Amino acid sequence: MAWGNQTSSPVFILLGIFNHSPIHTFLFALVLGIFTVAVMGNSTMVILIHLDAQLHTPMYFLLSQLSLMDLMLICTTVPKMAFNYLSGRNSISLAGCGTQIFFYVSLMGAECFLLAAMAYDRYVAICHPLRYPVLMSQKVCGLMATASWLLGSLDGIIVIVVALSFPYCGSRKIPHFFCDVPALLTLACTDTLTFERLMLICCIIMLLFPLGIIIASYARVILAVIHMGSGEGRRKAFATCSSHLMVVGMYYGAAMFIYMRPTSDRSPTQDKMVSAFYTILTPMLNPLIYSLRNREVSRAFMKVLGKGKSGE
Repeated sequence: MAWGNQTSSPVFILLGIFNHSPIHTFLFALVLGIFTVAVMGNSTMVILIHLDAQLHTPMYFLLSQLSLMDLMLICTTVPKMAFNYLSGRNSISLAGCGTQIFFYVSLMGAECFLLAAMAYDRYVAICHPLRYPVLMSQKVCGLMATASWLLGSLDGIIVIVVALSFPYCGSRKIPHFFCDVPALLTLACTDTLTFERLMLICCIIMLLFPLGIIIASYARVILAVIHMGSGEGRRKAFATCSSHLMVVGMYYGAAMFIYMRPTSDRSPTQDKMVSAFYTILTPMLNPLIYSLRNREVSRAFMKVLGKGKSGE
């Protein structure tokens, strides 16, 4: 690895997102609150789906994988940011930076493919209900989840190997609260145009291809729902699908804003705000969206809560 004018142990400086003014101290406390809710919410979803036999269905299995990914994603960025803010030491080692990039990129990619799998699940459930047990068998669900994790990890490996092969000289200050690839590339003292084009290709594969599957699946779902004779059937179908569409809209909108814009149009402040939205806020909102709009999850939660109280 080429490193110009550097020590044997390169260290970066994360400029962060907060200073120690009263308003930023309040916002930092708010982020910690969001982090706590996200960890508890996603952990609860994973545990509930594991414990309740009635939730052992393809849709909830995929949802448990989404919650696990969200849990890992928020733990990749917030603990380090909180440690730096509280300790006053904003440094991060090359290994720490590489670890953040790998997990962050891998989990982002994995979620893209998993959201596409969840859209396909809804398409099969509504458009081909009689074939659902075959098309969405336990084996198929396992393969979908495994493929999502593997493809995301492959993307993470490619990005980290190429990104950390660049020489970084001069300023080591990363204008972000974690090691995000676009922010890191601004410090490279060599031409990164080829890598940026590679990242665009990866984005097309990791973002637009799954998004195409989601759009195609829900186009068929909407047509099927419109032709449903039962008003109650329409309501249930839209209620189930709307939760997923809300998550897709938040996730893909923010990710495409960050990774599919040219470097010349980037603003460090904008990038930090949007990154905070989908790495901190979205992992908190996902379990709330699915649980508050889902009677089965609410029932499972009350069931477990009731058992806990009766065991006291």
